[in-house]
Amino acid sequence: MISTKDIFNYKFDEQYKKPIAYFSMEFAIDQSLKTYSGGLGFLAGSHMRSAYELRQNLVGIGMLWKYGYYDQERTIDNTLKVSYTEKNYYFLHDTGIIFPISIHNADIYLKAYMLKPETFNTCPVFFLTTDIAENDHISQTITHRLYDSNEATRIAQSIVLGVGGAKLLDILERKTEIYHMNEGHALPLAFYLYQKYGNKIKDVKKHLVFTTHTPEKAGNEVHSVFLLNKMSFFGTVNIAEVKQITNYEYDHLDYTLTALRMAKVANAVSKMHKEVSDKMWKSYEGVCEIKAITNAQNKTYWKDEVLEQALSKDDDELLMRRKKELKKQLFKIIANQSGKLFDENILTLVWARRFAGYKRADLMMRDRKVFDALLRNDKMPIQIIWAGKPYPEDFGAIHIFNDLVWSAKPYANVAVLTGYELELSAYLKKGSDVWLNNPNLYREASGTSGMTAAMNASVNFSIADGWVPEFAKHGHNSFIIPYADRKLNQEEQNNLESKSLMNILQNEILPTYYKKPKEWCNIVKNAMREVAPTYDSNRMAHEYYVELYD
Repeated sequence: MISTKDIFNYKFDEQYKKPIAYFSMEFAIDQSLKTYSGGLGFLAGSHMRSAYELRQNLVGIGMLWKYGYYDQERTIDNTLKVSYTEKNYYFLHDTGIIFPISIHNADIYLKAYMLKPETFNTCPVFFLTTDIAENDHISQTITHRLYDSNEATRIAQSIVLGVGGAKLLDILERKTEIYHMNEGHALPLAFYLYQKYGNKIKDVKKHLVFTTHTPEKAGNEVHSVFLLNKMSFFGTVNIAEVKQITNYEYDHLDYTLTALRMAKVANAVSKMHKEVSDKMWKSYEGVCEIKAITNAQNKTYWKDEVLEQALSKDDDELLMRRKKELKKQLFKIIANQSGKLFDENILTLVWARRFAGYKRADLMMRDRKVFDALLRNDKMPIQIIWAGKPYPEDFGAIHIFNDLVWSAKPYANVAVLTGYELELSAYLKKGSDVWLNNPNLYREASGTSGMTAAMNASVNFSIADGWVPEFAKHGHNSFIIPYADRKLNQEEQNNLESKSLMNILQNEILPTYYKKPKEWCNIVKNAMREVAPTYDSNRMAHEYYVELYD
């Protein structure tokens, strides 16, 4: 069996010696490891890489999803098809550790695998599975699908992550000082610690910190206290005591609110998100301080070396030549998926992220005549690419995806791609000229895709939401879509913001790209220079130690 001394293959930096455990339901670490759905996983994966680069005494705790999130494929007419395929990871280390936890008052056995630091240049990350012979079939399915739609399964997944992860650390005899919950999914951890520290909430608060990632209802889980209790969510803590320490209301437990009440400190994931979070939560009694630590992405992983070299030499010719080479690489994928041949000399705009209604993938298509004219403009042509995964049972988002597929068919310069995972994400960021982001205002807590786009010579074109107001300067390193009056209804806001988007695209972005190439190149370079180091996750990983852990 693995011991604590076998976990790390590096010596800790003195300022990062405090032992930390980071709990996340998903990690996007490498294309070959399908343990993520979207932005939360991308953030966690970058964090693990930066923890390695900074030599931090930090371990990740996650879940080994047998079928991942899902495989995004196509039906016979090219619309979205959700598929599940068994995943096997021979590069993970079998720790030999199998141990029980209680779910629904029954013993469920977990097995722990470890991603060693040298495999993908991360800190050690442990992955838990219930898919072993020691469990019955139903128990084995707990770790089959990330974000399973069945409520009881979702609750069981949280118990595996929170209680299972904490118990694993105890088995390893790792003297963890701070337990960091990345979102509320691992909330049973708080009740495990409550029992571990002699039912003293003040001692839990000394050791527990929390990151809240979204103002969206779907990202802030709420479940019946009685169902949670029935499923052993609270361990041996009785309902009366749960009520006392969490102050839940209406017999329902809000994961985010409870985490904010049981942690010593929390962080929002941008300055703007902190303002939104304070409005959402600070009026509730017993909520801890919420700091602003803006999300970031690991530049070492995402950057293109030739683009970096061109920037450091201020070599515009090399920069633009390499950009066209990267566009050609992306366009091979487009040709393979769609049969459409894109031109590297034409401005290429990409919208790519998780498909959710509030992200408004189809905003630029609200006026179909204007959209059609844009695509048929031979003097200043454009190529448009959409990509991203809807939640497999979010039928509204799936409809938007399918509508884009149908809408793209008449045009040789529009493509909708499937398989939006780490690898395709990198191709899109490196192969795009413009990275479009147009969510409803205040609904994108951070949104990190634009950071890695800017690192790779793609210009952000965005609503000023999430991290964007901290970085963007219109016409200098990006282009900003002005938001409509929030007093208007949503339909009116969408119409006005769609018009603003198309106006800036047609009258500022396209003319600059085609008629002022030197100015365009300067905008690209400004973005590349100014996105790092501030939005490199090494900064974020350092701030966690300073602002949360210490």
